[in-house]
Amino acid sequence: MTTGPTPGPEDAAAPPVSGPGPGSEPGAAELPAVAPQLRELRRRTGLTLEAAAARARLSPAHLSRLETGRRQPSLPLLLGLARTYGTTVSELLGETPAVADPIVRAGGPGAREADGWTYWQAGGAGRGMQALRVHVPHGRSQGELVRVHPGEEWLYVLKGRLRLHLGETEYLLEPGDSAHFDSLTAHRIAAAGPGGADLLFVHTLLQSSLAGLCLGADTTTTHHR
Repeated sequence: MTTGPTPGPEDAAAPPVSGPGPGSEPGAAELPAVAPQLRELRRRTGLTLEAAAARARLSPAHLSRLETGRRQPSLPLLLGLARTYGTTVSELLGETPAVADPIVRAGGPGAREADGWTYWQAGGAGRGMQALRVHVPHGRSQGELVRVHPGEEWLYVLKGRLRLHLGETEYLLEPGDSAHFDSLTAHRIAAAGPGGADLLFVHTLLQSSLAGLCLGADTTTTHHR
């Protein structure tokens, strides 16, 4: 069974959070009750108390106190728990999100760059599916990373040629080609030509706390067209 970190000072007996008292987290009296949201989000992600506590770097006893309302989290702890459950602090606090605009206009949110790749938002924020328009440059960049995480991915090549590694197989995609795969399959994407490649990309990985997991080196590949 997975065990959490060794209990520390934060796991000392604390009074119920009906008001400030010895051992209370700073600012606890001002925060709304988050216990129901914490318990529901953990169950929704399929994590045991021990597994969730290990990811959040808490002891199971401390997380249990948070879920039962015997302790209120500090704001830094709320941020860590939001990352653990792949959500926002607003959802942890039970705030009702504003109705999302279903339309993303051309010339809307600007380009963002990360590790050489360029992204444009192509869908609404905070959705279960995340849609992006992506430019993948040629050469060493994120294409060197092999990823595995829960969810699904779909991509459609707009321009250029794309190399898609799925497990031990490599596919060469041309403009108009698409791919739809389970993200638990080890995968890697790279541009196959000097001009890079442009694609539409839809995924569910942003809902997962494992979104950034990188497994490292190249795999043995079989080439397909």
